[in-house]
Amino acid sequence: MTSNRSEKSGIAKDVQNKISAKYSAELATQCLEWIKETINDSLNDGEEAVDFSTSGDQENLSTILHNGVVLVRLLNALSPGSVKAKSYARPPTMPFKQMELINMFITKINSEFGIPDHENFQTVDLFEDQNLHQVVCCLQSLGRKAKAKGLTGFGPTEAKANVRDFTDEQLRSGQNVIGLQMGTNAGASQAGMTFGNRRHIMD
Repeated sequence: MTSNRSEKSGIAKDVQNKISAKYSAELATQCLEWIKETINDSLNDGEEAVDFSTSGDQENLSTILHNGVVLVRLLNALSPGSVKAKSYARPPTMPFKQMELINMFITKINSEFGIPDHENFQTVDLFEDQNLHQVVCCLQSLGRKAKAKGLTGFGPTEAKANVRDFTDEQLRSGQNVIGLQMGTNAGASQAGMTFGNRRHIMD
């Protein structure tokens, strides 16, 4: 994909190379396979099936997700009615419309699936290929959250919270315990210490 930005150099180029080095084509393939399967398994009457390459290279990932249509269709497959179908019935060609769909996806998965900010991505990360690694991380997180909700997902199962309830008596008894992190004086003595002893003057 072409970009209007000038080519990076110096420190900016080094940073971009480090970000690109984190990118996992294998994980990107898993994400694309999951997206394709999820959308096609939840088609309504009149909706067309998606057919795209699930190759995990960065160029293919960017091409498929760039206009935001596949992303919002995925969102509607997981949470029907999240995005009005007419907003993506005709794939937008204007950049601001494409970015609007991407931003809609980002906002909705945060509010509806609880994707934390550090696992989400920014519109520019995808639209200008600034950080496709973060895009893949976000999709993986969404797949994990969807799986936890009993929907079609992929990846490791999320750990469930193990909430502990203590009585007031138990909480009060813990206040009298001195943890070993604070140190201990067990076995300490001043035997053999001469510091501070008075000086003996012999006649």
